[in-house]
Amino acid sequence: MKKFLTTLLILSGIYSVSSAQTKNALDFGVNVGYNSSSVQYSQGNQTSSYTSGVNVGGYLEYYFSDRWSIKGKLAFDQKGWGNGYLIDNQGNEVDGVNFHVNYLTIPVMANWHFGRTRNWYLHFGPYVGVLLNATESSNSGLPIKSAFNSTDVGLDLGIGIKIPVSNKMKLFFEYDGQGGATTIFKQSNGDNVQNLRESLNVGLAFSLN
Repeated sequence: MKKFLTTLLILSGIYSVSSAQTKNALDFGVNVGYNSSSVQYSQGNQTSSYTSGVNVGGYLEYYFSDRWSIKGKLAFDQKGWGNGYLIDNQGNEVDGVNFHVNYLTIPVMANWHFGRTRNWYLHFGPYVGVLLNATESSNSGLPIKSAFNSTDVGLDLGIGIKIPVSNKMKLFFEYDGQGGATTIFKQSNGDNVQNLRESLNVGLAFSLN
């Protein structure tokens, strides 16, 4: 995280061309990123081990001014956690299980653009994740997708920088974090389990005006 933000600061200093948009401007963007995911348990406030994944998405962003915009995104999001456990068909507890849970994630976020040239931005807002599939590493054959809720709801928060490449295109880098507000399992047994995910993304933004 520190190395990534340092890199963003260097890029901002080297390339200071303004990327400020005008009112009513519309951007389209695509990105790919590296995910690091885990879950948090409500009892004991513990988190699991992290697993790696990717996210691939696209977004539309509408500017109300050179400082404020709203962004709607659609992304394939690989989440999950490591060193978990499950109960097999014989009632035995299987430890050290890695879970991989894929979502179609839809964040809707407010963007605040700041800095002298408005290259930097903060985004924040709610997201909804639609469950695509779920697998685990123990090869138990259990249909674990049926144990998960079909949706995951939470908050998205991130920071990034856009670097103009041409009049109609920008290269952007961002750090993005998500925290679930609802439990991911249909039966929680009193212990809510919530998704946690952070990602480092790179992408291109195109002006549609």
